[in-house]
Amino acid sequence: MNSETAVLVEDITARVQRAVRAGDYPAIVGLHGDRTLVLSDYDYLMGWATAVEFEIRAAAKAQANATHRWVFAVAQVWYEDGETILARPLYTAPLQPGEIETISWMSYDAGDGIDYGRVQFARRPGGQPVFDDAEYFDTPMHPLRRLPGSVMHRLLVAGIPDLAAALPQRR
Repeated sequence: MNSETAVLVEDITARVQRAVRAGDYPAIVGLHGDRTLVLSDYDYLMGWATAVEFEIRAAAKAQANATHRWVFAVAQVWYEDGETILARPLYTAPLQPGEIETISWMSYDAGDGIDYGRVQFARRPGGQPVFDDAEYFDTPMHPLRRLPGSVMHRLLVAGIPDLAAALPQRR
């Protein structure tokens, strides 16, 4: 990962941290291209359909912006069984034994490829979150199709010439 991507990871995960402190759980995407853009969606964790819809819109915006670097981050609850990381939205149930709250992030840079990581956090007795430093994974990852940011990445590398024009229009 290059230094520009690392700075973007820190920026976008800090934005998610501020939202979590305020009691919100948006997905936030930072795009570096012709311009620097930040997109957010507060319904992202409501379901698979809303997540995919946001990632499609973000991919279209990224393509139109000639984006060469991006970071996608969202707060989730993780459960690791030693081989697989399972994730769910923060607000669906209280934390269960073995679960941890975390900000999952995925980054892409045209020259360096994909990186993954997280910012783990815990809560004080009053409920205020306390965040760790960003963790960068250095082991090989085999992400499932529902990993936040994966739909956006697949769309951007699919070779669709004008993604925005190919999308269905809202009525």
